[in-house]
Order: sequence, then C-alpha cells, then structure tokens
Amino acid sequence: MCLSIPSKVVKIDKETNSATVDTMGVQRDASLDLMAEDDVQIGDYVLLHIGFVMNKIDKEDALESLKVYREIIEKMDEEDRQRAILEDDECPNRGE
Repeated sequence: MCLSIPSKVVKIDKETNSATVDTMGVQRDASLDLMAEDDVQIGDYVLLHIGFVMNKIDKEDALESLKVYREIIEKMDEEDRQRAILEDDECPNRGE
C-alpha cells in the first residue's frame, strides 16, 4: 500500500508547469500537468504520486494528516524517516 504525505506548495513555475512543494521539510519539484490551469496556488496542500500533483486537499485535513505522520515518524530511526519522506510519491507497488 502506498501513502502520500500532504505537501505544501511553496513556489509555482508557470513556464514549466511545475510546483516546488515542501513535504515535512523536504523540498522537491512536482509536475502540475494533471491539474487544471490555476487550480493550485502557493500555500495549497497537495498529494503527489510519481512526481505529479494528483489533487489538492483541504488545509485542515492536510494538517491533521501531517500530525499523524509526525507521530509515526518519531518512532522511526533517521534513515527510515528520510526514506519515508523522500519516497512517499514513488510508490514501488503502483499498478499492483
């Protein structure tokens, strides 16, 4: 099973149709190609899958999910924490 950690949009590049998102302190770029034009704004929370923003989520729901993720991650060692955050949108079981 794959879980997607809510990510906050911190920058939008209209030229490349991509967004820089922050996932629990880790920033990376994600494509906006699957979203309607101007649907995602800076400050929005989104879910990613394999490098694409898949949908926008409610801020309150995102913050509650992040709270739960933080509780889980606190119980992991550092290597597992980084892997969980960095690989959340690269589900190895996609399509299965």
